[in-house]
Amino acid sequence: MSPHFENLRATRQKFIHFLEALSLEDLNKIPANFNNNIFWNIAHAVVTQQLLTYRMTGLEGYVDQTYIDWFRKGTKPESPYGQEHLIYVKEQITELINRTAQDYKNKVFGAYRTYQTSYGVTLNSIEDAIVFNNMHEALHLGYVMAQRKAIAI
Repeated sequence: MSPHFENLRATRQKFIHFLEALSLEDLNKIPANFNNNIFWNIAHAVVTQQLLTYRMTGLEGYVDQTYIDWFRKGTKPESPYGQEHLIYVKEQITELINRTAQDYKNKVFGAYRTYQTSYGVTLNSIEDAIVFNNMHEALHLGYVMAQRKAIAI
């Protein structure tokens, strides 16, 4: 699974670039024809990775429940995110990959609860979830790149 974690690290480095290169105001802008913003897409990717890997194997994971409630599938920004939210997400972006990779190596993940994604892909194992998560994060990286163009930066 090591190459899959390396691919995830590459996508997460792109997310970090956007979090550091853009102002908080720009991260919070919701472009026309979108229902969320750059910050939401990045935080959503972080939260979803935890849900797909930990929660689907019966584990809690490492993301605060408040962030899960704000950024899970089907949510959208209700108000601008602040500096404290930015700091939290930036801290989690790399740390969670390291923890997940270590937990995978240590065989922490138990039986996987089968999950049908909105892509129509069925996940039957932790390995399926890790591989699918990379595709999901790449999709949201694409949204981030489109939103950056849409807000004319």
